[in-house]
Parts: sequence; structure tokens; C-alpha cells
Amino acid sequence: MAMPEPASGPDAVTAREPSILYLEGVSVSFDGFKALNSLNLIIRRGEMRAIIGPNGAGKTTMMDVVTGKTRPDTGRVLFADDVNLAHLDETDIANLGIGRKFQKPTVFESLTVFENIYLAQKTKRSIAETLFARIRGEQLTRIEATLETIRLTERSADLAGDLSHGQKQWLEIGMLLAQEPELMLLDEPVAGMSDAETEQTVTLLMEIAKDHSLVVVEHDMKFVRNLDCTVSVLHEGSVLAEGPMESVQSDPRVIEVYLGR
Repeated sequence: MAMPEPASGPDAVTAREPSILYLEGVSVSFDGFKALNSLNLIIRRGEMRAIIGPNGAGKTTMMDVVTGKTRPDTGRVLFADDVNLAHLDETDIANLGIGRKFQKPTVFESLTVFENIYLAQKTKRSIAETLFARIRGEQLTRIEATLETIRLTERSADLAGDLSHGQKQWLEIGMLLAQEPELMLLDEPVAGMSDAETEQTVTLLMEIAKDHSLVVVEHDMKFVRNLDCTVSVLHEGSVLAEGPMESVQSDPRVIEVYLGR
């Protein structure tokens, strides 16, 4: 599919680059309130992008649109350049390879860490087959690799309910990885974490970004800075500024509407 010419102005996107996610002119209104206002955003394949902005800027609505929870009033939402997400439901979008982690971790607390990863794996087995299937060598290798990535190898036999809040966040990221997504949307992944856990999460996400495209919505500016990636600042439903953290931090408009508060 031919991509449109890039828009002009501060909310423009460069449409000529191969993308994993492309939003053009996306608007969403709730009872007269415009949560997204002609939002333009492009995420390149293999990129990690941080999204910041004040409460009500449209960050959650943007993720809701991408994952099919909310339908846009206008605009296009393309995955892998040519799949129009605006016409698909949440299950179809997840099956395409888009995974989302919400702010509050939702893990099976009465199951072990290992079992959480196992049950989250992308599979066509029925529930009964899943419960009684033997774990094959390839499956076991993938689970062990995931546990190592999320720093929970030594806790694999422990109940998920016994993990710290930060470790539950890591486990949910691991459950998302087990679904083999191409694009991962992470909503405040370090919320409630200790400083040490936050630092480890930076390393964890950088490792994951080697093989996945990531969109990270976060309020922790130190964490975002350490991710060392392009930052998009949302305000009133559109992109206010975009670039390296040092650049957006010094932008007078960003200081006024967000960082200066």
C-alpha cells in the first residue's frame, strides 16, 4: 500500500519510512471532549518509543485505539504498513501480534511464575490440552529464556502472589513476551517499583527492544531519559513535541504544559 505524503506542522509524521504502527489524523471524542485530536504518530519497526504527557493528554486513548478497545471517529490506524486496525476487534488485533500491558499487573497469583509464562504462550491448543500437555523441549527453552530475560529464573517455582510489586510487573511483561508479539504497548511499566527495580527494568526493556517494537507510556522522567529513545509528548490529543529527551525537556511548550507543573 502506498503511504500518504507527510503532513506539515509540529504534529507531522514522516510517512516514507517502513512502520510497525502508523496513526494519521486520528480523532476520538467522548461526550464532546476530544481525547484525540487529529493525532499523527509513526513508530518504526524495531523502534522503542516513549510517550509522555500530562493527564488527559490522550495517552491511554491512543493505546485503546491501537488495541481495538476504542474506535476512532476519524483517521487511519495501520499496523505493519497496511493492516487497518480501525476495523478489527481486540482479539483480532492481539492475534496479529500487538500486545498490551496495563499499569496494574494482572497475573495468576495462585499459580507459579513458571505456570504463568506457560499458560500465556501463543498456542492453538484447547484449554484441556493446555492443562494436561507435557512441556516439550522447545517450549521449555522459550520459557526458560523468558524467565531469564525478566530476571525471575530463581523465582520460577514460587507463587506469583509471593512476588514483589515490581517482580509482578516483570512477570506480566514476560507473559506478554510469551505471546510472541511484534509490537508491545507498556503502560507505566515502572509504576510502584523501587529504584533498583526501575534501573533493572531499563536494562530489561533495552534487551526486549532488540527483537520487538515497543511503545512505553510513562511519567517517570528519569526512567524515560535512561531508555535513551525518541520521546513523543502528547497534549490535548495530539503530538506537541518529539525527539530525544534532552530536546523535548528544553522545549518551552513542553515545559509550560507538562514539565513545569
